Amino acid sequence: MRWALVKVALAVTTMVVVAFAIPLGLVVKELARDRAYSNAERQAATVGPVLAITTDRAQLARAVASAETGPGGRIGVHVPASGKKGRPAEIGARRAPQADVAAAVKLGRASISPVRGGSVLLQPTAVASGIAVVEVFVPDASLTNGVTTSWAVLAGVGLALVIGSVAVADRLGTRMVRPAERLAGAARDLGRGKLGVRVREDGPRELRLAASAFNSMADQVVQLLANERELAADLSHRLRTPLTVLRLNTASLGDTPAAEQTRSAVAQLEREVDQIIRTVREQKAQTQQTAAGAGCDAAEVIRARMGFWSALAEDEGRTVRIAGADRPVRVPVARPELAAALDAMLGNVFRHTPEGTAFAVDVHHADEAVIVLVSDAGPGIDDPDEALRRGHSGGGEGSTGLGLDIVRRLAESTGGDVRLGRSVLGGTEVRVWLALDGRRARQGGRRGHRLRRTLGGRRRSTRTGS
Repeated sequence: MRWALVKVALAVTTMVVVAFAIPLGLVVKELARDRAYSNAERQAATVGPVLAITTDRAQLARAVASAETGPGGRIGVHVPASGKKGRPAEIGARRAPQADVAAAVKLGRASISPVRGGSVLLQPTAVASGIAVVEVFVPDASLTNGVTTSWAVLAGVGLALVIGSVAVADRLGTRMVRPAERLAGAARDLGRGKLGVRVREDGPRELRLAASAFNSMADQVVQLLANERELAADLSHRLRTPLTVLRLNTASLGDTPAAEQTRSAVAQLEREVDQIIRTVREQKAQTQQTAAGAGCDAAEVIRARMGFWSALAEDEGRTVRIAGADRPVRVPVARPELAAALDAMLGNVFRHTPEGTAFAVDVHHADEAVIVLVSDAGPGIDDPDEALRRGHSGGGEGSTGLGLDIVRRLAESTGGDVRLGRSVLGGTEVRVWLALDGRRARQGGRRGHRLRRTLGGRRRSTRTGS
């Protein structure tokens, strides 16, 4: 795909450059030719007024010398004979054949005649004795003066456009190819049994959707595998009861060889069932560890838990708002742990704010972290630091503070933290910072500090419970 984009960009840009560069090159050549003949006409025009006044050879020679704007020997004047006994006068350089001069006199307008090394401009001018012709030599070098440089510039610009388009196409191709390669690699790893593999959701919209679908599929595979192993363990446990009955019944069979064989078979069957149970438990633990390491979609968990709490909020007349949970947001924590932390924060809202109090859940996705905000319009918290400690939530007698401790441990497991402060609704805001790179959030640089300052509420609040 990347090479195909480069080839398309190369072909299209080359055609555009050729379509514009060739006509421009021809125009430049024509402009140089017109410029050379325009200069020749101006030089001829400077001699014309002198011819209208006099045909004296000396004066005409001085006029020709003063009209030379470049190397000398380029201007000549053909003056017709005056009277019957007069002779034609030839002043300056003369290169045009006499037949061409006569043709210019007959035409009565400027004409161009080719000569060795270039061409001459023949400009007829009326004088007292007839028609004089001013001849101006235009060398071939003047006709192409600056053309080579202009063509080189055009070629350089065209080459730069081609290289630039190829670079841009390669960059765009890389932006599309790398997410596709990561998706293909993750699919291979999942096929090899690496259940913890997940894909970063970036790149074009279509590839982001594909990555999100792959992550959802991988989560479902892990969940289905866990359910299958749970079912296997449950079936193995169910076999224990009939095996126990069989073992008790074999005790009444006596000491015959058949009875001994039966008891041995039952014992072997019990050992096999125990081995199945141990194996399933180990695999279940590995599956749970894989699921935790793969993380979960925070937006999906928030939508699911808010669906549960929204029913209770409706019964109590609470206004609920959810923001930022409309697109996938992966976080490096297990789904059950995130759900438990959300339930703890939302449960605090219902326990410690009056009925009818509005609350909101917001999700903000930064480069280095995901921030989950739970805010309400309640009375607030008196001592936020104390509320984060186990056993001192400020909720009154018997309160353990376990809910916020669960949230704090969840955030710190990723390298993030938890902050309490004043929400935009007027009550308490619980801000959970889930770091994506494993570093402490406060070490995330200036950008992280600005995001904290924007999203983190002030530590002053008035609520008495968490």
